Amino acid sequence: MTLSIFVDGSGGPASGFGFFVKETGESFYQKEPGITNNQAEYKAIISVLKKYLGSTEEIVIYSDSKNTVSQLNHEFAINNEQLRLLAMEAWNLIGKYKGIAIKWIPRNENLAGKMLGS
Repeated sequence: MTLSIFVDGSGGPASGFGFFVKETGESFYQKEPGITNNQAEYKAIISVLKKYLGSTEEIVIYSDSKNTVSQLNHEFAINNEQLRLLAMEAWNLIGKYKGIAIKWIPRNENLAGKMLGS
């Protein structure tokens, strides 16, 4: 089975991040005040990578952040040091998976965004 995991994050005063697993209905949300939108998107993806570490399932992570997806897929450069550190943490985790992909989707198709109310 392939797990389709939708992630979303938001910055600002009510910032936080989370994910929604389409196949199981499982969801996760964590508030983290004071982070940016980009940091929240990275933290959402990292939370998925940590949760499913060791899983034998194929995993597809869907995010509506074109910037984050493109950076993690080595298509865009990362000029922000904080984001570079988050990307390195994500890449370290990604390297421990056999079958994983991170894909961009339009915001209106992001099930996590609907679930998280953003």
